Amino acid sequence: MGRLMRILRHRWFDETDTRRALGEDALDRLAQRVKDSENRHHGEIRVCVEAGLPLSYLWRGATARERAVAVFAKLRVWDTEANNGVLIYLLLAEHAIEIVADRGVSRHVAPEYWARILEDMRADFRAGRYEAGLGRAVDAVDHILLQHFGRSPGSPDRDELPDRPALL
Repeated sequence: MGRLMRILRHRWFDETDTRRALGEDALDRLAQRVKDSENRHHGEIRVCVEAGLPLSYLWRGATARERAVAVFAKLRVWDTEANNGVLIYLLLAEHAIEIVADRGVSRHVAPEYWARILEDMRADFRAGRYEAGLGRAVDAVDHILLQHFGRSPGSPDRDELPDRPALL
């Protein structure tokens, strides 16, 4: 896609598009799904949906992955005590999804695992089933965090990040 067309496409999308893609009820259900997941392990899951890339990213030809890494830092997903935060990032303008995991999680997960998860969800996003795709991503991340950061009964819950998806 040409640079100008990409800029126009991203500028066309705004917060109303994120609200249309995920209404209040969907956001509530995703927040509850994250909360339920985090009750089973010590990891942190953060979901972020962004309508389009900021103009500065578009101007320099940045990828959705580059933006996801920046959002990972902006939302402080990297700042968990055990370095076990995971960001699930959806860019509506490109139907792009990225998963960024902190180093405590990355050492346990092969990049191929994340690639398989992303591929499974792309069909949901192409069809406009954003909640279903994000829910599938939360479940996949939950599986990894439960496996490597599972919580024993009676251990304290330390919720370090908001459960509700961030809309940018």
